[in-house]
Amino acid sequence: MKRLSILGSTGSIGTQTLDVVRHHPDLQVTALAAGKNVSKLEEQIREFRPRLAALADEADARDLRARVKDLDVTVVSGMDGLIEAASFKDADMTVTAIVGMIGIQPTIAAIRAGKDIALANKETLVTAGHLIMPLARECGVKILPVDSEHSAIFQSLNGENYDRIEKLLLTCSGGPFRGRSLDDLEAVTVEDALKHPNWSMGPKITVDSATLVNKGLEVMEAGWLFGVDCDRIEVVVQPQSVIHSAVQFVDGAVIAQMGTPDMRLPIQYALFWPDRRGMDTERLDLFALRHLTFERPDTSVFRGLPLAVRAMKEGGSMPTVFNAANEKAVRKFLKGEIAFMDIYRIIESCMDAHTVLPDPDVPAILEVEKEVYAEIDRL
Repeated sequence: MKRLSILGSTGSIGTQTLDVVRHHPDLQVTALAAGKNVSKLEEQIREFRPRLAALADEADARDLRARVKDLDVTVVSGMDGLIEAASFKDADMTVTAIVGMIGIQPTIAAIRAGKDIALANKETLVTAGHLIMPLARECGVKILPVDSEHSAIFQSLNGENYDRIEKLLLTCSGGPFRGRSLDDLEAVTVEDALKHPNWSMGPKITVDSATLVNKGLEVMEAGWLFGVDCDRIEVVVQPQSVIHSAVQFVDGAVIAQMGTPDMRLPIQYALFWPDRRGMDTERLDLFALRHLTFERPDTSVFRGLPLAVRAMKEGGSMPTVFNAANEKAVRKFLKGEIAFMDIYRIIESCMDAHTVLPDPDVPAILEVEKEVYAEIDRL
């Protein structure tokens, strides 16, 4: 029996993780954490019977306590509650499926508590990879990637020596605006940005895919996960979303992982690694597919990617600036307060205004995040 704590249980990755749990009786949910979706979390508690549940706000936690008072579950709240869920004593693995830098502290707490991490919160490594990866090694904890691209690289490296990596080939669909011009993007709406051609994801990551900021974050995450600098990570647009990523080795061989675009596969692989379990999902039909195409990303239009590479090269606190500026800008875009192209302008403005801290600790990272938010409010 493998016992799971799932952070972000009511979001896209969290609900798909629970769908995997439904199909495997040797998985047990011992803790769940969500943001504000009280009704959904109540449903999950009643189905999966965790011992601990966490919500962001204490008022929502009081509401949930009243709803589940007939069950043997402790309901906690706030960052302290999130950390308690992440490091819950009855869990063997913590699934970090929350979105944003809020994932840093609970991930660190889970590692210190000796929990293996199924990582779907890319912002944690983007902003604090210099802290997370050494801590995981020190604590003997495995960091298992859940993002489809990083899972594909991880699978392609199975049995290989990381020292023999020549290049990581990080694929992306190109998002809903692939092939569009700068003028086209000035007029897109929130509804347009949320129409991803291949994947079903939450609103924030869907917008990030449309700007290619998401791919920039993944470049930084891949660097930390696999020990590769950004000059050896190449982004390849693969519109069919069939090749999820690949590794090119020093002898010229390329090993890729292929499959239908279903997030349950990388989730399940992370939960059971090194085992590979059966899954009742659509199989990839190469005869029906007939062709695969590849393109270079248009970085003159989709500036999220070159801005991310700049942040990675400058290092220190600059990835935090890139990530925090994007988080705040995307929230404003989803509320209709700014235009789509303003996301890039805000990120670049915040990066230009920042003086890099070379080796920030967690308090410094969180302080930089606050400063970036304040800078955006002044813009």
